[in-house]
Amino acid sequence: MQALGIDVGGSGIKGALVDLDTGELTTERIRIRTPSSFKIKVVAKTIARLVDRFEYHGPVGIGFPAAVANGVVLTPPTAHHVPGWVDESIDDIFSAATGCAVTVLNDADAAGLAEMRFGAGRNVDGVVITVTLGTGVGAGLFMDGRLVPNLEIGKIYLPGHDEVVEQYMAQRIKNEQGLTWSEYGARLNEFCLHVEHVFSPRLIIIGGGVSEKHEKFLPDYPLKRTAVVPAKMRNQAGISGAAVWAAESFRISGK
Repeated sequence: MQALGIDVGGSGIKGALVDLDTGELTTERIRIRTPSSFKIKVVAKTIARLVDRFEYHGPVGIGFPAAVANGVVLTPPTAHHVPGWVDESIDDIFSAATGCAVTVLNDADAAGLAEMRFGAGRNVDGVVITVTLGTGVGAGLFMDGRLVPNLEIGKIYLPGHDEVVEQYMAQRIKNEQGLTWSEYGARLNEFCLHVEHVFSPRLIIIGGGVSEKHEKFLPDYPLKRTAVVPAKMRNQAGISGAAVWAAESFRISGK
């Protein structure tokens, strides 16, 4: 079985059909430029265009850059500071625009869900936290493989710091401040130690583009009780996780 997963990003809206057994993309990934206005009706029409490209009529999962609960947007989208999204039921709006049954979740939650089903978190029980490093810092929180949505871990403060985490150790910050890998690894380790102290997870999974170079900064910074490993799903995580969310929300069997 397969489902359509879509990842709404700041510059592009990407989608592909996903094999629900493996998490692999079964079609080429199609990308449409994100509308610069980021108005809700314009984004809905763009998503509908993307769905039409696949000639697809089944359930659709969408990873979206905001906190989302029961299909309703809770916080302004991080990619575009545009009013008009908060308290809107985008499950309903996107379903009406596409003619498909659509379910939406936070984009970092989608990436984390892919890691838990098909990647580094597969078959790991207990508390697992997935971290996505990029322009900001996203995260997913899982208990025995089940998603606890909307962990805004990038907004926390580390002890002794005046800025939130995503202003201290996002991948963007490494680039902007010209940090060496050792310096960046020390910041990430400080963050992971705090996460370990607060949540006591069995596993922390580090994702985002920077995870491709994990050997430069992860091995030298072991934690006391928690394993820290790189993500495996990489760039397809958001799409795969969104498809899984649709499958599990609408009870599509992957067997």
